[in-house]
Amino acid sequence: MTVLLLRLAGPMQSWGSAARFARRSTETAPTKSGVLGLLAAAQGRPRDADLSDLAALRFGVRIDQPGSRIRDFHTAHHGDSGKAMPLSQRYYLADAVFVAGVEGDHELIHSLHRAMQAPRFLPYLGRRSCPPSRPVLMGDPLEETSLEQALRTVAWQASRWYIRQTARGASSGAVGASGTAVLGPETLDLLLDCPPHETPHLSWRDGPVSFDPRHRQYALRGILTETTDAPPRDGAAPGRPDHDPTAGLPVADSTGDSVVDRGTRTATTSADRFPRNP
Repeated sequence: MTVLLLRLAGPMQSWGSAARFARRSTETAPTKSGVLGLLAAAQGRPRDADLSDLAALRFGVRIDQPGSRIRDFHTAHHGDSGKAMPLSQRYYLADAVFVAGVEGDHELIHSLHRAMQAPRFLPYLGRRSCPPSRPVLMGDPLEETSLEQALRTVAWQASRWYIRQTARGASSGAVGASGTAVLGPETLDLLLDCPPHETPHLSWRDGPVSFDPRHRQYALRGILTETTDAPPRDGAAPGRPDHDPTAGLPVADSTGDSVVDRGTRTATTSADRFPRNP
């Protein structure tokens, strides 16, 4: 099997699996529906497209930097009538960093990798107001390895300030089980798809069945929660790379209603945008 790893880092993220009506909550880690929606959008799939091939991928997340939950008291008005819309409370994860991965067939994983290199629609972290702050792709797909092994071994992706903060904890005298100074968390949390023959530790309703706005459907997904030893950082602490999440997108025409593609790409209307979350 082949594994594709994604770095999900940004000032704000929101991954809802039970968001309804005026209260739009977020889980503590990216949802399967949210990440598969991001990949489907990169491919340019319409909202009513078949998702069975994506839903069959094995999914997992490693929490490299948990962030903090914040609440936004949200007001809105109808764009045409000006009528006030219902007040809502929307929750976000601030300053979080995750490594998400999907495992599956070689051809499908490589097609998703190509789509992420030149996405049809702008990738975002659960909601359109949450763009990524660092490159999402973490290199080429990994061959001859499992999703769990990839998540356990890939370098720690925490932000520079978070690394400095944990290093200060070490300077205050904190030591790990081995007796050495703690330069970061000793373990990181993993959330993995639960195999059918095992009992899940928890369940989220984030298995995508259909993103069709006329009848969105999500199935319950069993999750195994595990921990892994925190792998070393990849060289120096990550800085601020020259990252523009719109660099791979086509250029919109003057009306803003369609997208004029470079090269051999075809025109796509903005109405075809793909949802990420329930």
